[in-house]
Amino acid sequence: MKALTTEGQQSVNVVAAKYSLAPATVESLLKAIIQGNGTMAQFNIPELGGSGQWMKGGMTMVGDMFNNSLKSKVDYICNELSELAATKVLFEETDDMTGRERTVTGETGSYSASWWPSVFGNPTSSGSQNNFRYAYFAPVRRLVIEENGKRSIYDTKHHQISGISQQQGSGNSYRFTSQDGPVDIDSLQLISEPGEHRQPTPEIAYDVTSTADLRSEPTHSPQDIIIATIEKLNVLFEKGQITEEEFKAKKKELLERL
Repeated sequence: MKALTTEGQQSVNVVAAKYSLAPATVESLLKAIIQGNGTMAQFNIPELGGSGQWMKGGMTMVGDMFNNSLKSKVDYICNELSELAATKVLFEETDDMTGRERTVTGETGSYSASWWPSVFGNPTSSGSQNNFRYAYFAPVRRLVIEENGKRSIYDTKHHQISGISQQQGSGNSYRFTSQDGPVDIDSLQLISEPGEHRQPTPEIAYDVTSTADLRSEPTHSPQDIIIATIEKLNVLFEKGQITEEEFKAKKKELLERL
């Protein structure tokens, strides 16, 4: 199960106070955004008008479709939470029975499932040595590094990270391998400054193939959300609430995301 980290709970409380919402409402919306890979969300939250959908840079829909003030509020909150999810560790995976942090074992080795932002998913490649570890996420082009308990996030751009080597000399200097050859860490764009993060204590190991069975929340793929959004647009078009040109333009934009 997912539990808020201390940093995550503080962030949720700040956003909740800012928008005069219950922390549980913000937490539920945050989980929906993470399930949508940080770019979309499908939710059913009473305090936000019930059933609704959000798409980054696209359309926001709420149960009260004519409540433009609520739509704007949801859009602002979702964009803020999306940014938080991409730069902070807000949730940690815990054992369902004991609440202890869980270690996942996969082909890339054993790792704690909580030391990088949940929205990135599982790493494409990862590794560790001494007090240093890294995880690379190809779909979002992000490299997360933790050294001596401090975490940094980099934009890898076109580089596809597959390994790492430590340079000789004074201080620690790391060079990554990619499809184009060696990549110095200093050549990558820093997205998130180093921040304190507690070192996890591995206690219970699970096979990575079993993690899906432990999820208690229903999941909605980005494709499901896009199709559902198109269906709602069609209803609006049939009721005459949007024009045919608006419907076709938005439908084309959504289909291009599939």
